[in-house]
Amino acid sequence: MSRQASRPTFFARKFEASVSQEIVGQLDSFLFGAYPPGTPALHAYWENVYEQATDGPGAPRDAALSYYHAFARMGLARAAGSLQGDPNDQSCRYASSGHPVAVHLYFLSDQLQGYLVRQQATNLATGQPETLETWVTPKGHFSLATPPGPANRLQDIQVGTDWDPKERLFPAGSRGPANLTATVVWVDPTNVIAATYDLLVEAGAEYTHYRPPLSGPLRPGLWTLRVLHHWSLLGATRFLVLPLEFSGRKPLLQDDALRLHGGPPRNSYMEQSFHGLNPVLRLPVSLGAVEEAEANAALTGAPLRRWADGLLAGRWGAADVCSAGPSSCPVLQRCGHAPWSSLSPDPKARLGPPDAAGHIR
Repeated sequence: MSRQASRPTFFARKFEASVSQEIVGQLDSFLFGAYPPGTPALHAYWENVYEQATDGPGAPRDAALSYYHAFARMGLARAAGSLQGDPNDQSCRYASSGHPVAVHLYFLSDQLQGYLVRQQATNLATGQPETLETWVTPKGHFSLATPPGPANRLQDIQVGTDWDPKERLFPAGSRGPANLTATVVWVDPTNVIAATYDLLVEAGAEYTHYRPPLSGPLRPGLWTLRVLHHWSLLGATRFLVLPLEFSGRKPLLQDDALRLHGGPPRNSYMEQSFHGLNPVLRLPVSLGAVEEAEANAALTGAPLRRWADGLLAGRWGAADVCSAGPSSCPVLQRCGHAPWSSLSPDPKARLGPPDAAGHIR
């Protein structure tokens, strides 16, 4: 590095297909010609985030695994509700078998459409195993203050665990005529104010981000993030902290549940307490909500899964389910015919033999 100190330094950037496929599409068309009109999956992109057959024994992490199982149960519930008529008909009812076998992110025209979770399940009518894939889509919960004030430049609020400053995957504002100081408030499911801080949003900034140093464990449930200016609300969003169903990829035991789901020590997420702001922000602490949170923190097994599924139902929905092979459920389409499925044809991803010039398409 010392030898490079006096030389110009350039940093390369990797291509991020989940952000934009345009440059690859342009290069492909330049080298090999454009795809014919009507080519399937031309604007679709699938990113494999978990594959049981190839990922190590520690993948995925417990939090992701808990989400994937809940998504898979959403798919089984949708399949069970797809056949109307005889309530004793078991042909579209399934029992899950083991962990999900594959998970993909699904993008269409560079916009995230949701997760695709593939799982093995046993058909209750035949007792035969089938492979199903579920498409789950997120539901937005961002809201602007009404009526919006003249200083409100806020366009969106997103909460996530992976911020990419190069790609700016969490845009949160538009350009404005002057600097703006925004107050951000994090509120847990029992109305405990976990953190509050001020952010300076410069006039030319299109986005800003900050990660508060919250002490864990975060209490599971619906959290609220508010953005204020001079203590007047600009906008808010709600996001989910899902309870863990697994610890070390094994079903959660009660001792672990109490430790992981009971909230932070002394009910404070930071060294500083913000309890005095509850009256200012009109956030009453509900004894009933606290008691419910304490009871939920001890849940394991089926009651834990019902709690997680109830929380997730308001944030995600099962858009469709398909079968990878023959199915006893007459209303399930084959995944190869479902344009959203990771098992559907994707001509632009196929590799053919090298041509005379050594090119591969």
